[in-house]
Amino acid sequence: MEYKFSDLANGLKASEIRELLKLTAQPEIISFAGGLPAPELFPLEELKKVDIAIIDKEGKAAVQYGTTEGYVPLRQHICERMKKSFMVDCGIDEVFITSGSQQGLSFIPQIFINPGDIMLVESPTYLGALNAFKLCGPKFVELPTDDKGVIPEELEKILKQYGDKIRLAYVIPEFQNPTGVTWPIERRKAFMELINQYNFPVIEDDPYGELRYDGDKVPSLKSMDTKGNIIFLGSFSKIMMPGLRVAWMVADPAIIDKCVKYKQAADLQTSSFAQRQVSFFLDMFDIDAHIKDICDLYGKRRTLMLDKMKEYFPAECKFTYPEGGLFTWVELPEGMDAKELMPKVLEKKVAYVPGGAFYPNGGGENHFRMNYSCMPEDKIVEGVKRLGDVLKEEIAKMK
Repeated sequence: MEYKFSDLANGLKASEIRELLKLTAQPEIISFAGGLPAPELFPLEELKKVDIAIIDKEGKAAVQYGTTEGYVPLRQHICERMKKSFMVDCGIDEVFITSGSQQGLSFIPQIFINPGDIMLVESPTYLGALNAFKLCGPKFVELPTDDKGVIPEELEKILKQYGDKIRLAYVIPEFQNPTGVTWPIERRKAFMELINQYNFPVIEDDPYGELRYDGDKVPSLKSMDTKGNIIFLGSFSKIMMPGLRVAWMVADPAIIDKCVKYKQAADLQTSSFAQRQVSFFLDMFDIDAHIKDICDLYGKRRTLMLDKMKEYFPAECKFTYPEGGLFTWVELPEGMDAKELMPKVLEKKVAYVPGGAFYPNGGGENHFRMNYSCMPEDKIVEGVKRLGDVLKEEIAKMK
């Protein structure tokens, strides 16, 4: 049968990262492509004890329907975590549990954006967010960035140009995806001053904020928010287990109320049992010690990857040195296209994510993203060496 799909359905495109992961699932591929946590750090033994405790204590209630807003003890835990880790004082009525951060990225533009409305995003920015936003049909205006994040002077020019036509912005100030860049405190203060002046909502996406390997913690944008403009998204995917699909939103109750209505139409609620798994884990075990173990391993892999990139990559290639998170961002010489180069890299059984997809309005083809969290150390060394050989060969052809 030939189906007649809607214009919206026909406009959907597969995530380049997800499609690439299908190729890189082969065991012989050394994949720097996905943003996958290291599975050897998943607390499975602890989870077994958690599951028994949930059933013993709550029984059938643990697998019954729950409220759309989320499991109350977990929301209380999140209030505590927001204060401890992100310097934010919030009440339970400001916390909403989502099925992964991606669900929050899907709901928020739906409550603010009509087709053709202006939305500000970093350039480059997270591909998965762009795919979610595109369903609402916004006009993307790109915020110029450098090695310290969004440039305040450029932001101010854009705000003066578009003014009250701006409906929403999206930023990742901490260990940005794909660049790994973290905004310093001065940039954050300047950003908030401008946002408060023009007064529109901003999504602060922070799935990696607790994965810091160097330097000092920087206050979140939400901690500086005095007008309710910042919508904070956090997640247990990177600090516990991604398959649970438990994440959260902290926002003004009026925004939470709208998102709750969307969730009731989408999936009613996040898994009752998964929410309890996270909440009971926080009761029974030391998640800060677990996060330290993650940071120790990822920090070691980050340093190893970047050291080997310095050793094996040609001098013409530049890359970021993140203080935390999961990614480094590589810049190739002008004229090189990372997507066109990808088949030659895959021939060497290595993979990365080409950078063009991270730019909402095109460009950036001479960039690619690399992940260092998932591959063991020996594969990091070998993969970087193979990739360096391809890059040297291709750059030599250009001379």
